[in-house]
Amino acid sequence: MAVPARTCGASRPGPARTALRWPARGSRPGLSARRPAARPPRPLSLLLPPLLLLPLLAAPGASAYSFPQQHTMQHWARRLEQEIDGVMRIFGGVQQLREIYKDNRNLFEVQENEPQKLVKKVAGDIESLLDRKVQALKRLADAAENFQKAHRWQDNIKEEDIVYYDAKADAELDDPESEDVERGSKASTLRLDFIEDSNFKNKVNYSYTAVQIPTDIYKGSTVILNELNWTEALENVFIENRRQDPTLLWQVFGSATGVTRYYPATPWRAPKKIDLYDVRRRPWYIQGASSPKDMVIIVDVSGSVSGLTLKLMKTSVCEMLDTLSDDDYVNVASFNEKAQPVSCFTHLVQANVRNKKVFKQAVQGMVAKGTTGYKAGFEYAFDQLQNSNITRANCNKMIMMFTDGGEDRVQDVFEKYNWPNRTVRVFTFSVGQHNYDVTPLQWMACTNKGYYFEIPSIGAIRINTQEYLDVLGRPMVLAGKEAKQVQWTNVYEDALGLGLVVTGTLPVFNLTQDGPGEKKNQLILGVMGIDVALNDIKRLTPNYTLGANGYVFAIDLNGYVLLHPNLKPQTTNFREPVTLDFLDAELEDENKEEIRRSMIDGNKGHKQIRTLVKSLDERYIDEVMRNYTWVPIRSTNYSLGLVLPPYSAFYLQANLSDQILQVKLPISKLKDFEFLLPSSFESEGHVFIAPREYCKELNASDNNTEFLKNFIELMEKVTPDSKQCNNFLLHNLILDTGITQQLVERVWRDQDLNTYSLLAVFAATDGGITRVFPNKAAEDWTETPEPFNASFYRRSLDNHGYVFKPPQQDARLRPLELENDTVGILISTAVELSLGGRTLRPAVVGVKLDLEAWAEKFKVLASNRTHQDQPQKCGPNSHCEMDCEVNDEDLLCVLIDDGGFLVLSNQNHQWDQVGRFFSEVDANLMLALYNNSFYTRKESYDYQAACAPLPPGNLGAAPRGIFVPTIADFLNLAWWTSAAAWSLFQQLLYGLIYHSWFQADPAEAEGNPEVRESSCVMKQTQYYFGSVNASYNAIIDCGNCSRLFHAQRLTNTNLLFVVAEKPLCSQCEAGRLLQKETHSDGPEQCELVQRPRYRRGPHICFDYNATEDTSDCGRGASFPPSLGVLVSLQLLLLLSLPPRPQPQVHAHPSRRL
Repeated sequence: MAVPARTCGASRPGPARTALRWPARGSRPGLSARRPAARPPRPLSLLLPPLLLLPLLAAPGASAYSFPQQHTMQHWARRLEQEIDGVMRIFGGVQQLREIYKDNRNLFEVQENEPQKLVKKVAGDIESLLDRKVQALKRLADAAENFQKAHRWQDNIKEEDIVYYDAKADAELDDPESEDVERGSKASTLRLDFIEDSNFKNKVNYSYTAVQIPTDIYKGSTVILNELNWTEALENVFIENRRQDPTLLWQVFGSATGVTRYYPATPWRAPKKIDLYDVRRRPWYIQGASSPKDMVIIVDVSGSVSGLTLKLMKTSVCEMLDTLSDDDYVNVASFNEKAQPVSCFTHLVQANVRNKKVFKQAVQGMVAKGTTGYKAGFEYAFDQLQNSNITRANCNKMIMMFTDGGEDRVQDVFEKYNWPNRTVRVFTFSVGQHNYDVTPLQWMACTNKGYYFEIPSIGAIRINTQEYLDVLGRPMVLAGKEAKQVQWTNVYEDALGLGLVVTGTLPVFNLTQDGPGEKKNQLILGVMGIDVALNDIKRLTPNYTLGANGYVFAIDLNGYVLLHPNLKPQTTNFREPVTLDFLDAELEDENKEEIRRSMIDGNKGHKQIRTLVKSLDERYIDEVMRNYTWVPIRSTNYSLGLVLPPYSAFYLQANLSDQILQVKLPISKLKDFEFLLPSSFESEGHVFIAPREYCKELNASDNNTEFLKNFIELMEKVTPDSKQCNNFLLHNLILDTGITQQLVERVWRDQDLNTYSLLAVFAATDGGITRVFPNKAAEDWTETPEPFNASFYRRSLDNHGYVFKPPQQDARLRPLELENDTVGILISTAVELSLGGRTLRPAVVGVKLDLEAWAEKFKVLASNRTHQDQPQKCGPNSHCEMDCEVNDEDLLCVLIDDGGFLVLSNQNHQWDQVGRFFSEVDANLMLALYNNSFYTRKESYDYQAACAPLPPGNLGAAPRGIFVPTIADFLNLAWWTSAAAWSLFQQLLYGLIYHSWFQADPAEAEGNPEVRESSCVMKQTQYYFGSVNASYNAIIDCGNCSRLFHAQRLTNTNLLFVVAEKPLCSQCEAGRLLQKETHSDGPEQCELVQRPRYRRGPHICFDYNATEDTSDCGRGASFPPSLGVLVSLQLLLLLSLPPRPQPQVHAHPSRRL
């Protein structure tokens, strides 16, 4: 359209129907010269209400030169709306593309997504997949129990009698120090050849199993050698399982002795430092070895607990917390004369990662003082366990007491709270090296069905804080077959590099008896596990028929997601499960809470809700309609859900049967395939194809040009009916290639993009085609070639009208470079088809605006021009209103999108800030828009972020209290066989891991590449349009000066048109809205635990059996190691350790853990 001509005070013409043609880039009008403006004070602004004040205010320096009135700005808004609509009608080709689809109606069918049938089928497929793993698990567990029962214990067994593949042998052979230490064990270690296997993402050997033994366990001990002897027979069962089910991944037996035997064999992924992997501390083992726990940890902090003993206690508590899973509940308290919680948690809380982090940090603040009061500690613990008004595990109940010793047995407390039923087990831990009588501690444990442990040094912590699991396993073993139930774990990171997995677990029981008529053995032998990769489960879900915004998800009894498109941990720690709650994976609301509860309860249901969704680039929030459908997955603790937008109820399926009659010809001979060839790009536009798995033999590539080349080469060989290809994906791709080519032919090819200041036009489809015209525009095309992963595509489907997307900018980076004339703004809109009463949106079309040219056009459309090439300047006597072109020194005119990002401005110096959050451009104006409800803020937390580790502090500190042997000790043979020598070795061994006990690690301080990013919480803030839809005037009051502004939504777009006086007052700069992601500790955990999310524990609980023998309840000392091994290890450490610098302490207490 031509710009409507008007004179000052003249009536405005009606809306025109066509788009404004704008001169090519070289013939733009010149920029107005800047001129200073002096603004007199306006005390009147403090006396009149805003709406009465607006017509009276004049421009500075010109009494009749006023701020535009509301009807003027509404007129400018209509011109902008018409211009945008005109360009999109001419170039977008929405109507023409609808006609093209209808003209080719014989080439495709409209299929329906039936939610109930879909979820039922997918749930059934997942159930079948997991059931095959369950059968393999049962075969393994039964075989293991029989092999162990038939095994004859050998007291005189030697290392050379056992031949096995030591998974860590290759790494140890490369280390000359460890080779000297364990030369004897190497003689019995197999050397294997391996082949690369893509399923395992590893090199494997299918003929053997591998064995991993924790570093702190002596491989030559009689117990370990006998364990290796009888578990060798499992190898044939592993192999037979794989023969029956070739899709099986890792099959693992985790022994209660610490030995791990897994199949197929692969070298262990040993870290650079000491490997402290112990299968008994893995989430899957802990879950399989015992029922859920309610645990209260009480720590003696009386004055006698000081120095090294207190540090041992702190580390012990942290290690104890690591034995708990999300099915468990815990609290930690310290006591002397009185007992008090160490943290803000006043009752049992779920032992999830974030709560355990709070405990670990709080434990570091414990200080020793006062006198020992066991009674206060135990009464506090029993009160905690008797509190029935909170959510808890309601299974095993236990108290773990850490102390340096005492004489009080507090029998009266046990009589009051725990006897005669003894429903609470008591475990006591004597910490440190002292001469106290430990008999009272042993008595407490033995009379309360618990166990007594000693922790004389740091090396004893790990083993003694996990052996309580053997005691908890007794009722499970005694329950027999009733307890042989497969459990499925949370998602976690596989230690051997398989990625995210879930594991099916089954306990393995000791079926032996000491003699005829003896009691049944009550020891758990270990846990059998079989991994299932999440990717294998995802393959059972529909991918591309649900559309870009449809998806399948699954959750467990804790509400944690097993499947979800937003389950994308940036970094993983194999020691911790990946626990993302469904309400954190999506934006939480009441409807989703109800859906989550229903799924956890194992119900099925369907609900349509209006909810908020976050854009893929995490910059925008959209309010959308979604249909949720869910069913339980039988025989598991999981529930499956399906989410579909209303427009994804149907989808297109190509029907190329007429062309496929020539099945013996390669696909490259099909009609429309020629438009995928690069030779056609110059005339038909550049084609990007989504990197999908069209065929099994198609080589993937991150470079789309190379991927297209690989695709074309394969299509020269493949026929349309090939079994190796996904015909749905392949045929839809070819269909959309032809559809989009016809759009070029009918609409784009004959249009002059430069006349309308467009850099490109484009179309993207569900079938995976993105066509960009002209071909040269593809050089600057930065959107992903997968439409389903493109933010503009997904947002266009969810929003009616035209969606603007400015180039993304980060405030921390330098502004846009405008010299190359390629910076553009995308406008896109969905193509909605209605075929036989069925509505769907199979494509998105759009244009890419030339930023600078449209910034000039924007000024013209929001001006008082009487002729498009001659702007009219209002003089002092003309009684005119200011406009966005002539008065750009006084008026700020901008278009801001629905996320609060700058799209266009009449200020030339702001053009390089397009795409930035508007608060970074004009803080007080953005704050005013927010305060006047034009924008609403949504805050959420990303629990899957990755952060660089904080630089450790190198604070000076005195040497820690570690025992150092004298020369006399070295000459005394008795010293070498004493607990002190073994303790020193353990301290040195673990000191390599718990290095904050000795010093700050120089390698870490210098940025060692081994120091990887760690998981952290990031706070995200997005803005979206609020409730105000009408035109609105307001004043920003800044005391002695104020600022007028007008804001109005542009119809059928995601834009807000804002006209404001330019700021003069520095006071107005106070207050800045933040949009960028910031590091956070997350929501306050102390408040969250007061309103815990709904969850359910496992359906079974084994915490009591009347036949349990509790006579084995503790020992006073650990079994001594072999003298020869001890001497060689001690000498090696003493001779090889380099001189250590002055000990230092990390600034962050969490480093000690």
